[in-house]
Amino acid sequence: MTRTEYRWLLPSAMADPELPGDRGGRARRTVRDWIVDITAFLCAALIGMLAMTTIDADHTTPDGVVLADGLVGAAACCTLWVRRRWPVGVALGLTLVSVVEPTSAGALLVSLFSLAVHRPFRPVAAVLVLNLALAPVQPYLRPDPNSSLVESVVIGVLLCLLVVGWGMFVRSRRQLVVTLHERARRAESEAALRAEQAQRLAREAIAREMHDVLAHRLTLLSVHAGALEFRPDAPTAEVARAAGVIRDSAHEALQDLREIIGVLRSPGESDGDRPQPTLATLDSLISESREAGMKVTLDSRVTDRAGAPAATGRTVYRIAQEALTNARKHAPGTEVVVTVRGGPGDGLTVEVRNPAPAEPFQRVPGSGQGLIGLTERATLAGGRLDHGPDPDGGFRVRAWLPWPPGTPTGP
Repeated sequence: MTRTEYRWLLPSAMADPELPGDRGGRARRTVRDWIVDITAFLCAALIGMLAMTTIDADHTTPDGVVLADGLVGAAACCTLWVRRRWPVGVALGLTLVSVVEPTSAGALLVSLFSLAVHRPFRPVAAVLVLNLALAPVQPYLRPDPNSSLVESVVIGVLLCLLVVGWGMFVRSRRQLVVTLHERARRAESEAALRAEQAQRLAREAIAREMHDVLAHRLTLLSVHAGALEFRPDAPTAEVARAAGVIRDSAHEALQDLREIIGVLRSPGESDGDRPQPTLATLDSLISESREAGMKVTLDSRVTDRAGAPAATGRTVYRIAQEALTNARKHAPGTEVVVTVRGGPGDGLTVEVRNPAPAEPFQRVPGSGQGLIGLTERATLAGGRLDHGPDPDGGFRVRAWLPWPPGTPTGP
């Protein structure tokens, strides 16, 4: 994943993830559980019967003791049915019983294996240490006539270590499976979050594009409609000119809106889409603003306007468009100066200045989101943008954008 990748497998393993049966208390055994439990019971009973055969063949043990050995061994095997619920208690009880009862050895080994599978290392280690400490006691109290004390102790210790090690290996494998399942689940969750974030960023980008494109057109509509409202006695030529600008601006706004909606509806651009604005089309923006009645001066000192990167030129165009829109709304009638300079290696600098309006006017309300969007655009392009009032009461928007030397131009 992102930088959150690789944080799942190792940390989860180090944290000893809990397995489904660690807490015990299952409501119902599965078919697999029944098969395992029956197999474990039969193995423990077989080992107990072998021990009973050895004791009976000795002919030195009283018949009452042999009968007691059989009953205790059977009871020890029966306790294995509750080992899933209380693995520590069953293992401890069988450890104490096995000190004096050889027929419970099989049940003890099964309980140690189950304990290693279903419980973490600390309780397993504690029970194992107790078993190892008591390992010499049972061969000493009831020695095997076919082997020495040392042999019996070594065999008992090795069997305990073997079954505990096997159980811990099974537990580690199960933990690995649980960790991998958790990793897959988190990967799906983060993939969904990334998709949601990408969708949100795309919507924000489209919203900024709609603002930049439509604000310019709609401001023209507002200014000229306001002029017609406050000057009903204007000459017919001026009224016709204002009506023409309103009509053209409304038409252009509808076209821009159709383009944006078309991008939303289709995965790619169609052949009929109009080209995106670039630095070379900045003159048309200035001419459009002049036709709308603005006083705009363009000071272009770019060494290679046609060679400017497409993304950088488009950002310059949007910055100038938004700045002209703001000047038209908040400082109508003033002369706006647009300065563009730079070249490959030096970057592009665009600056839009307007003085304070000389006469009071009815302000067009604004949300302030346009300048925030311009700052985001400049930052995403690798540049910077600052804006604010001038000492003389005017307003200035200035941005610098990178233009690496030898950058290929885009469409």
